[in-house]
Amino acid sequence: MSKRDYYEILGVAKTATDAEIKKAYRAMAVQYHPDKNPGDAVAEEKFKECAEAYAVLSDSQKRAQYDRFGHAGMGGGGFDPGFSNIEDIFDLFGFGDMFGGRQRTRSRVQRGSDLRYDLEISLEEAANGKEEKLRIPRLETCHECTGSGAEKGSSAENCISCGGSGQTRYQQGFFSVMRTCPNCQGKGTIIRNPCKKCRGQGRVEKEKSLEVKIPAGVETGSRLRVSGEGESGVNGGPAGDLFVVIHVKEHETFERQGANLYSAVPVTFAQAALGAEIKVKTLDGEEDLKIPAGTQTGTVFRIKSHGMPVLGGRGKGDLFVAATLITPKSLTKEQRKALEKLAEVEDTDFNDESFMDKVRNIFG
Repeated sequence: MSKRDYYEILGVAKTATDAEIKKAYRAMAVQYHPDKNPGDAVAEEKFKECAEAYAVLSDSQKRAQYDRFGHAGMGGGGFDPGFSNIEDIFDLFGFGDMFGGRQRTRSRVQRGSDLRYDLEISLEEAANGKEEKLRIPRLETCHECTGSGAEKGSSAENCISCGGSGQTRYQQGFFSVMRTCPNCQGKGTIIRNPCKKCRGQGRVEKEKSLEVKIPAGVETGSRLRVSGEGESGVNGGPAGDLFVVIHVKEHETFERQGANLYSAVPVTFAQAALGAEIKVKTLDGEEDLKIPAGTQTGTVFRIKSHGMPVLGGRGKGDLFVAATLITPKSLTKEQRKALEKLAEVEDTDFNDESFMDKVRNIFG
């Protein structure tokens, strides 16, 4: 790269402001641009020199280092900004296609859009997993024109306005600006005889039936990805993906927190006071639960491995059951007599063994 003084290359003083350096660089870039000097090796060399100088002097840290150490501060052998060609210099300073030095064409191959399907399932289905049949409306490649958009026997033609690039060049003073071609909307081609099936779009809307396996342990918000089952791509592009979003319905008995389940079980006063073995509902059926004597309402019992399966892991969560004391709304004569006898002894200390003996005698 150049060993000449960077300020001298741009024709500015060492005290020049950032705005003055930028103005001088742009003037030289326009003057020595290769498009304005085709085949002129000297102009191309000067263009590279001014770009190199501007790369240093426009950066406050690099400029300070250069002012102090000269080219030695730029790595000893002159500063190399790491550009492989002039196009990289354009990109660095945001000019891109401003000078018209190169022309970027739009990629005509496009990936299809991803699709979302919301699926509602029960808690039991979430626990056991299932295979669900879905019907997905989506855009698929038109078989009549095989996605070209043109009627059989014809084909798309290059756009005359942009020459097939999808962009047109506009002159603004010294600069050329590239814009999307208004004639072909950036596609680069024009279809004179569009396919009647897809009306020139290359894709048609169809309903696809497919089976999706719902793994055990899913919960609300779980997303299942089905690769390649989204919308078809454009001009031979790959299809998008289908995302199945799970919504688990609320259960009348169980409340879920992660892999654990929570429920309540009613117990009578006699069962709570004397102890009992009762049946507890689980997702798999019923389990025996031993209620110890003296159980208080709200006491929580844990039944291991009767919760939800761990999604993507092993084992199950647990079921937590809260004992809830129930009070009967109506009593038989025998029940009323028993409770009246109980009321007679309730002034006794509840922790006293004689009180528990009297309760056992009352309730048999």
